Amino acid sequence: MKTNTSRLILSAVLIGSITIGTQSCKSKKTVAQTTGAVEITVPFNTNEFSSDKDNFRARASGNSPDLTTAKKIALQNAKSEMAGLIQTTIKKVTDQYTNQRTVGSTQEFSNKFEELAREVTNQQLTDVRIIGEKIFQEKNTTYTYWIAIEANKQTVYDGVTKSVSKDKKLEQDYDKKKFEDIFNQEMEKLAKEKAGN
Repeated sequence: MKTNTSRLILSAVLIGSITIGTQSCKSKKTVAQTTGAVEITVPFNTNEFSSDKDNFRARASGNSPDLTTAKKIALQNAKSEMAGLIQTTIKKVTDQYTNQRTVGSTQEFSNKFEELAREVTNQQLTDVRIIGEKIFQEKNTTYTYWIAIEANKQTVYDGVTKSVSKDKKLEQDYDKKKFEDIFNQEMEKLAKEKAGN
C-alpha cells in the first residue's frame, strides 16, 4: 500500500513539474514571437578566435554589393580592432612598467613608448594571419564577409624591443626582462577576459 501511495505522489510531482516546465517554455516563445526578435549568431564567436596568452585576435565584417570591397572593409575593420587591442595592452604594460621602475622622466618615457607602440602596431598589422573567413550573400544581393585574424604576441614584443634598441635614451631606461614579464602577465589577463566573455 505504501508503495502505491509513493508512486501516486511521485507521479503527481512529475506531472506538475512537466506542466510548469511546458508553461514556462510557452511563455518564452510567446515573448519572442510578440517582439519579433530573432537571435543572430556571430561568426567566429568561440574561444579559438579570441585573444589568448600567445596571440592577439580580432574579427569583423564588411558589407558591399562587390565581394572584393566587402573583403577589404572586413579586413580593415578587423585590423582596426586589433590595433586598438595591441595598443591598449602595451599602454597597460608601459604604465605598470613605469610604476615599478625608476626611469629618468616617467612622462617622457611613457609618451615615447606609446609612440613606439603605435609604430610597432602598424608594422605588425601588415603581417597578420587570416584564421577564418565566411561569406554570406544577403537577400538584397549584397555580400557580407566575415574575417578573423591573429598576430603573434612574440612578434609584437620583438618589434617593441627592436624599436627600443634604436633609441639610446629609451634603451637606458628599458629593462627587457621586466618588460617581458609584465607583457606576459597582461596577455594572461587578456586571455582570461576573452574566455570569460
